[in-house]
Amino acid sequence: MKSIIQKEDKILRQIAKEAPVDEIKSKKIKDIVRKMSGALAEKENGVALAAPQIGESLRIFIIDRNVLKAEEKPKEKPEKEKRKIEPWIFINPVIKKISQKKQIVPEGCLSVEGVYGDIKRAEKLTVEAYDENAKKFTRGASGLLAQIIQHEIDHLNGVLFIDKAENLERIKNYE
Repeated sequence: MKSIIQKEDKILRQIAKEAPVDEIKSKKIKDIVRKMSGALAEKENGVALAAPQIGESLRIFIIDRNVLKAEEKPKEKPEKEKRKIEPWIFINPVIKKISQKKQIVPEGCLSVEGVYGDIKRAEKLTVEAYDENAKKFTRGASGLLAQIIQHEIDHLNGVLFIDKAENLERIKNYE
């Protein structure tokens, strides 16, 4: 499976290109989403992934829907079983509305492994994007979901959370 690119890679600092709408249902885009899902499944602590994190400079990110369900009810899973990702796909996402009210939240990133910090994020937003069937959708988000969307859109704009976060801390013995 494709590994997740780390902060030193130049692709993470580029503004990702829009995916042509007429190519959203193509094998190429499906393969990218499949690779993203596989890479995310390999990371126990991952909740979402942007295409640039697997070396694809396209405006696509996925969120594991299971993470949002897990907030409601934690679920036990057997040791060493590969995590199953239920990808929620956002293609060419645009934040249409964002709250002025901000919150400081802890954050980490699969491309900056073992580092965490506090970051100021809007509490609520509205995002518009295409799904995997090239259907445009609009979704409101608050709390964790709003934080994840802002983090992933930052990736699509060549911004890493460490550019904005404070109190950065490296976790010892991180794996």
